[in-house]
Amino acid sequence: MRTFEELIAEAGSVSVDGWDFSWLDGRATEQRPSWGYQRLLAGRLASASAALDIQTGGGEVLAGALRQGGGPPVLAATESWPPNLAQATRLLHPLGVVVVADQDEPPLPFADGAFDLVSSRHPVKAWWSEIARVLRPGGAYFAQHVGPASVFELVEYFLGPQPEAREGRRPEVEGAEARAAGLEAVDLRSERLRMEFHDIGAVVYFLRKVIWMVPGFTVDAHRDRLRELDARIRAEGPFVAHSARFLIEARKHID
Repeated sequence: MRTFEELIAEAGSVSVDGWDFSWLDGRATEQRPSWGYQRLLAGRLASASAALDIQTGGGEVLAGALRQGGGPPVLAATESWPPNLAQATRLLHPLGVVVVADQDEPPLPFADGAFDLVSSRHPVKAWWSEIARVLRPGGAYFAQHVGPASVFELVEYFLGPQPEAREGRRPEVEGAEARAAGLEAVDLRSERLRMEFHDIGAVVYFLRKVIWMVPGFTVDAHRDRLRELDARIRAEGPFVAHSARFLIEARKHID
């Protein structure tokens, strides 16, 4: 069995670019939502004429959907973080996707009514007025969002109680915001899903990759709490948390 220092040194040095979590295979598990977002997205891409994937990360999810069912004649993706942008470009360009650098804030760099499908998996924030603007009448936004208090067992282990943050990302609120922007939520469903972290290296890797969970996380700054958690996992077994996900499909009104 490897020591605490060996585990955190390994997890602290491995690359966290892109949105591929395969490094965690055998070290952490997460249930997947029952609806199968990538499979559903593949069907929608195959029937679209022009589509946009916003906050695409490293492009892994979009690429997987395109390989399942093909894509529309016009397909673009946006991303803001330079390492992800470079990875998305390498992955998506061969699949016919134009990858655009964007700061994930309004305005989107596209004309009004440019797309009949806008998609996103786990956007940091959905700018509903911009989504509605770039959609054609009758077009749809199809996405999987992070729900309320996702993985907060881990967040609050490091940060303490977060009552205000627990109120954010509620699907009913986002559905109302979509309606206010001129979109009708035609599908809205949510699930909470079990996660297990089997060693402290998995925790370090996850928090380095999903940087908004514990803002400013570093091994040095959180070493004492990491050591305590390492001892807990060794004594009691995997650290259990729960992710929150919701699927939303919102269609733009036809004038």
